[in-house]
Amino acid sequence: MLESVLVANRGEIARRVIRTARRMRIRAIAVYSDADAELPYVAEADEAVHIGPAQPARSYLDAAALIAAAAKTNAQAVHPGYGFLAENADFARQVIAAGLTWVGPSPEAIEQMGDKIRARNLMEQAGVPVSPGTREPVTDVATAVLAAERVGYPVMVKAAAGGGGIGMGAAADEAALRKAFETARSRAERFFGSPEILLERFVERARHVEVQILGLADGRVLALGERDCSVQRRHQKVAEETPSPGVGAALRERMLAAAVQAGEAVGYRGAGTVECLVDADASEFVFLEMNTRLQVEHPVTELVTGLDLIEQQFLVAAGEPPSFDPAAVRPTGHAIELRIYAEDPVRFLPGPGTITEWQEPAGDGVRVDAGYRSGNTVTPFYDPLMAKLCVHGADREQALERARAAVAAFRITGPKTNLPFHADLLTSTEFVSGDYDTSLVSKLRPR
Repeated sequence: MLESVLVANRGEIARRVIRTARRMRIRAIAVYSDADAELPYVAEADEAVHIGPAQPARSYLDAAALIAAAAKTNAQAVHPGYGFLAENADFARQVIAAGLTWVGPSPEAIEQMGDKIRARNLMEQAGVPVSPGTREPVTDVATAVLAAERVGYPVMVKAAAGGGGIGMGAAADEAALRKAFETARSRAERFFGSPEILLERFVERARHVEVQILGLADGRVLALGERDCSVQRRHQKVAEETPSPGVGAALRERMLAAAVQAGEAVGYRGAGTVECLVDADASEFVFLEMNTRLQVEHPVTELVTGLDLIEQQFLVAAGEPPSFDPAAVRPTGHAIELRIYAEDPVRFLPGPGTITEWQEPAGDGVRVDAGYRSGNTVTPFYDPLMAKLCVHGADREQALERARAAVAAFRITGPKTNLPFHADLLTSTEFVSGDYDTSLVSKLRPR
């Protein structure tokens, strides 16, 4: 088994990985920038190494600094968390070349799934449903116009590389396409270093549903249920739940089988997620992308399965069997995750600041994964996620009741927070009914 791990991340996810590592008696080593020296994860690690200034490019995105920190502390492995370098195949290769264990899938799997067009083509070959779209990168607007006519309007325009919904936009006609294309291309080049664009058929009233997979050390790929991630602002998730209220038993069975096919197609190892767009009205789904890492919303899967996905990541990386019987996993109850951001609850613009009060809710079925506490400062250098408020109930109705009570009891003073938005979400007719899609947030917060 692994004896030590360098956690190449910060905040909530670093704290989460450290917690499991210490429970498994794996020495946990944190890294931190100038801005993060006082955060809880730094103190909770067995050892911590300063890696640079607040700017991500000079700290958490500095592969050489991270590998140097691992060497300095005699770390045996590197866990990348999510974000930053978690889906960077070159970083994974550098970790392996340094003689360290990479807690994640192979660099080849990361590379294959990191390019959306390549991933779509591979999934189609593997028999996984994909929406009509471009099979080659689009780099100029004239080609985009011709491709859109072939695919059929409306179309979704997105960066072929990267993720997080950055620059993504829908177009119902040529004029809208030209505008959306220029926006997507400029942001793709700025954020991901590639101007390549993918066009796909836009799915009306779509739900965003993903399947948690786990590739075992012996080569088997398991599907551990789905999560509904349709509550989004700017194409970025705000709340998630499992099971999806928009997916029936037959559709669920087909989605889980397709996710296993997707994982097997790239020889996947460790925790990953196959994301899909679901047309609930037609009871159909198509492959969207694959995240070759742990997801922010992994706690809801843990709550209904009783598994610790980070523990399973460590076991797979060490070549060990899972700590559970794959044939005996039976998700029970219903779980909801609410992402607590330091942001304006109406326009969703970041609102950093120093936390003067931090009081977490507690009670049956309530779990809080937090990266901050009172006295800490949420800085403008990183994603403003402060905590994940998760609840588990015997059914969806009980989970909703517990979520409402937990939101009301969560006290954060200092930075702006989106807690008022979550209070509105949990009482909205559409969300409560379960009959919602990715347009829900725009309906609750019309511009």
